[in-house]
Amino acid sequence: MNFALPVKVSVMVISCSILLGCASEPIQKPLAFIKQVDPFEDVNRATYDFNNKFDQKLFEPVARVYADNTPSFVQTGIGNFFGNMNDIWTGINSFLQGNIQDGFTDLMRVGINSTFGLLGLLDIASEAQIPKHRNDLGQTLGVWGVPDGPYIVIPFLGPSVMRDAFALPIDFYGDVWSYARPVTYRNSGEVIRLVDKRAGYLDSYSLMQAAALDEYIFVRDSYLQRIAGQIETRRNHKQLREEEEEMKKQMDEDDRKEGQDTAPASPASGGVKSNETAPAEPR
Repeated sequence: MNFALPVKVSVMVISCSILLGCASEPIQKPLAFIKQVDPFEDVNRATYDFNNKFDQKLFEPVARVYADNTPSFVQTGIGNFFGNMNDIWTGINSFLQGNIQDGFTDLMRVGINSTFGLLGLLDIASEAQIPKHRNDLGQTLGVWGVPDGPYIVIPFLGPSVMRDAFALPIDFYGDVWSYARPVTYRNSGEVIRLVDKRAGYLDSYSLMQAAALDEYIFVRDSYLQRIAGQIETRRNHKQLREEEEEMKKQMDEDDRKEGQDTAPASPASGGVKSNETAPAEPR
């Protein structure tokens, strides 16, 4: 069984905790809206409960042991290492989204961190104020107008939407670590990456569980808000780059026309006006 894909995709459910730890209780939505975005709510709730039990019985205890016994600099290095590899796929998706400048920035981060940062263990690029982006194929499809589709909760993997679920296999093969060999080495790295990610959200996840009146609705609404915000941000970046490029072209065109208007008229051959006859030379 290929264990790498489930382990990698499980990061999705953990990532929601970033927002959940500081979000307020979601506003009640109309029933028609809920049926549209979450038509499989009964199945999703059952799957969510299953995933929660799996997390409480196995995933969270392992992450807590890891957080309590692993030196902080080691945890930072692990996160930086895998984050550096993620920047490659992020850069490719930036190009696919039409954000060319962001794409070059993402690949620049990889080059700097892979060389001066000891294969990414040190995040030198962030220290140099080079911005870090997070892109995947689901976001790219969203930027180009592909709708989310229904909200779904995947066993072991967590919350998603239909569009992103179809993109997950390609995201897996876009991850450089998926090509690491032998396979046991690759899968071990995936487990370490996921446990490290989960350990970073121990406190925020506990706060969410204590604050939410209906945990399932809280996670669902926060997740949908999060992916909508990410796609809107990427669209704005794309539109801004296009406007900047169009403005630059217009300025270049205006400068060219201004240069043509102010250029002095060239005299006729020999400095004699074309409508005058040159005097005959005396014999």
